[in-house]
Amino acid sequence: MKYQVLGDTMPAVEVVFDNAGEGMYTQSGGMAWMSEGIAMDSNMRGGLGKSIGRMFSGESLFMATYKAERPGAMIAFASTVAGEILPVDIGACGGLICQKGAFLCAQESVNLSITFTKKLSAGFFGGEGFILQDMSGTGMVFLEIDGNKIEKNLAPGEVIKVDTGNVVAFERSVKYEVETVKGLKNIFFGGEGLFLTKLTGPGKVVLQTQNFNEFAGRIARMIPSK
Repeated sequence: MKYQVLGDTMPAVEVVFDNAGEGMYTQSGGMAWMSEGIAMDSNMRGGLGKSIGRMFSGESLFMATYKAERPGAMIAFASTVAGEILPVDIGACGGLICQKGAFLCAQESVNLSITFTKKLSAGFFGGEGFILQDMSGTGMVFLEIDGNKIEKNLAPGEVIKVDTGNVVAFERSVKYEVETVKGLKNIFFGGEGLFLTKLTGPGKVVLQTQNFNEFAGRIARMIPSK
């Protein structure tokens, strides 16, 4: 298959299949447009157990698989918020751990499953849920970035502390935990929440400049109430 990312503010990835039988899958509602010669099949990819796990990690229970019925068939998947689309070759990077909502679409050879944070504090207070997404296998996966993409390559033992909503993904070699903000004044008046995500190298970390949950919260506060 060949692909290109189109657009700047609300981008989409357009895929052209080289051969009949090639396919991509996405969560329900991820497809934006397609040519003739594409067949759609909605299913609980991986069975009921994995489907329920994906639902807890922020994805839909049913996944939609689109397969080419002839060479040259085209399909596009669009982002849901303003930002970027990040193409990742999962086989080349050895897999990624991603926060919920980061997954847009992938080739059928990419496995999307759930993984648990190693510390309960990270799960309950990390801001992005106890269950993360584990992407493995081979082929291309496309991730949604809210705002702009920032990539950091951490050296062994190097630490970066991030607001939890600004974490997109990290390599399996990166240690992930959550720590509390120190100082009562900082907790009550700092305006940054109680917890930070602590990422320790070695490995690559992908961040995003927009925390969509925080953005949505600001919009909600402006909505008049009775």
